[in-house]
Amino acid sequence: MKHHEEHNHEHHDHNHHNHEMMEHEHHGNHNDTDHSHMDHSMHGMGNLKRKFFVSLIFAIPIMFISPMMGITLPFQISFKYSEWVVLILSTILFFYGGMPFLKGAKMELKMKNPGMMTLISLGITVAYGYSIYAFVMNHLVQSSVHVMDFFWELASLIAIMLLGHWVEMNAVSDAGNALEKMASLLPKDARVVREDGTFETIPLTEVKIGDVVQVSAGQTIPADGHVIKGNSTVNESMITGESLGVKKDVDDKVIGGSTNGNGTLLVEVDGTGESGYLSQVMTLVSDAQKDKSKNELLSNKVAQYLFYIALFVGLLTFIIWFSVTRDSNIALERLVTVLIIACPHALGLAIPLVVARSTSIAAKNGLLIRNRESFENAHKVDMVLMDKTGTLTYGNFELNHYDSMDEVFTDEDVLSIFASLEQGSSHPLAVGILKKAEALNLDIAHADGIETIPGVGMKGVLNQEEYLIVNEKYLIENQFSYDKDRVERLAKQGNSMSFLIRNKDVIGVVAQGDKIKEASYELIKTLKSMDVEPVMLTGDNEHFAKMVAQELGIKRYYAELKPEDKESIVRKLQSEGKRVMMVGDGVNDAPALARANVGVAIGAGTEVVIDSADVILVKSDPKDILNLLRLSKKTSRKVIENLWWGAGYNFIAIPLAAGILAPIGILLTPAVGAVFMSLSTVIVAINAMLLKLD
Repeated sequence: MKHHEEHNHEHHDHNHHNHEMMEHEHHGNHNDTDHSHMDHSMHGMGNLKRKFFVSLIFAIPIMFISPMMGITLPFQISFKYSEWVVLILSTILFFYGGMPFLKGAKMELKMKNPGMMTLISLGITVAYGYSIYAFVMNHLVQSSVHVMDFFWELASLIAIMLLGHWVEMNAVSDAGNALEKMASLLPKDARVVREDGTFETIPLTEVKIGDVVQVSAGQTIPADGHVIKGNSTVNESMITGESLGVKKDVDDKVIGGSTNGNGTLLVEVDGTGESGYLSQVMTLVSDAQKDKSKNELLSNKVAQYLFYIALFVGLLTFIIWFSVTRDSNIALERLVTVLIIACPHALGLAIPLVVARSTSIAAKNGLLIRNRESFENAHKVDMVLMDKTGTLTYGNFELNHYDSMDEVFTDEDVLSIFASLEQGSSHPLAVGILKKAEALNLDIAHADGIETIPGVGMKGVLNQEEYLIVNEKYLIENQFSYDKDRVERLAKQGNSMSFLIRNKDVIGVVAQGDKIKEASYELIKTLKSMDVEPVMLTGDNEHFAKMVAQELGIKRYYAELKPEDKESIVRKLQSEGKRVMMVGDGVNDAPALARANVGVAIGAGTEVVIDSADVILVKSDPKDILNLLRLSKKTSRKVIENLWWGAGYNFIAIPLAAGILAPIGILLTPAVGAVFMSLSTVIVAINAMLLKLD
């Protein structure tokens, strides 16, 4: 029916770094969804868990048999050849449990970007290497001077670092493969019409441009094309985010991946493979994910600085102590102490514990964190870009209001007449009216003389009375009298109105539209109070977009957008120096979500969108965006605090270990260094647990 044309939505022709190093341990899903060099899916969750527990089996006996930095512990045990047992277990532990860090360090150094992996590798390699030297000197050469080994430190360091990584991996869900999910929107086969009129089902990969395919009711359209026979209503919401079904007739374009309604269509294929619309969207997502922020996490930068400081101070320490004492053993022990203390156990747990705590709090508040860096930086955004349909609105185009405008008719009378005239129409607006009338068990009579009035609506005869269904434009042009204030209130709520006329009198109105979520009003108001600009993006037409934006108080909005337009807008704003958060729920939002500094998916959205996002709003409640911003700020603060506790003590411990106060008799022994490390580990654990969302 054409009578809804003015109100119909328009449609267009669519012709992270240190943990990355763990990927060597991963045998699962390798994909390009790393937004920040820190993609946690690279860790191989199961592998890391197994590696930790196996390493723990070797580490525990080492820690019971070997002294801690020269201190004989109360629970320490010793027996004949116990030193050899420690040597063998430590060697296995170093090469098995330490391998992820060693491989990670190799990659970091290859990229000329040493970080956490390099710092950890430095600590465990020095501890193992020097301990082998100590073992040789003490038990094989039998030197007169006992050389202290660091097997205890090696075991505890590897175990704690593996634990830290596992805790973090357990907290952050694995990233899925958005591109695979997107490809799965297309069917595997297509029913092709041959020249002799017969049908043949062939794999989609064999379909060529120019082929004619049959799409039955309820089936997924296999490729881009145009209708050459039949008519139907097609649901494109999965692809375009458009909430309203689209009526398709001969010569109309259809998009591969959209769902056919209740009619059968013959479609001539215009685009397949890389030329298809869905494939182009996939390319946008892939490119955006690869190009996303290359900023490293603060923890990795801290580790990088510690690495350079430890290396410089360690070498300087060796040179000075050797120059003063002329004893290589003393100088070497000082060097090793500096390098091992520089790799504090606390630094390995400082961030994972905060991540685990914040992820737990987030989950309880309906937030699933999938990208740590984006989450930590979420509170820094200047703009929040939101898709209209499904994010700010419910995404269900339905009859919101029906009303009599003549005292002779009740509200139900008006709806019954609308339904009687709309019988037989498959138009989505007509479907909404009929659905409501049937739900109320209203009498739906048979209307005669149904005719379409181009650009206006329709007319028909019911009980020998002629009725017209028209749009507001028709009322204005023909100077009809009606309640303009009531109509304006309905319009502000994002509704499309149809009016019922009898004998030149407006006797009723039905309002249909996608209702604004109540939570959206508070969201926009609060974002403004936080100096964050709300921006609305939508594929809907200008008319509807403007109404919703004005109703919510959004000054900046973009309408009639295709997926590439949304992604382009995000990129443009970023080029202006804006830090952008994108919130959406349709496949058409996926490229923009991947491109944004922070991509937030509405949980009710498609798997494709969820896999393109950094954070998921499980409850599909816009207010959760505010919780996200608040928790991000609190988490970021805890991260900084823990980094100071986890690494800050190095600024005191490293110079003391180097012997800067040796001239006045103060020298940090390895044992005291171990106490410092243990104390800082306890502090970061307690501090992480104090994180909460008020």
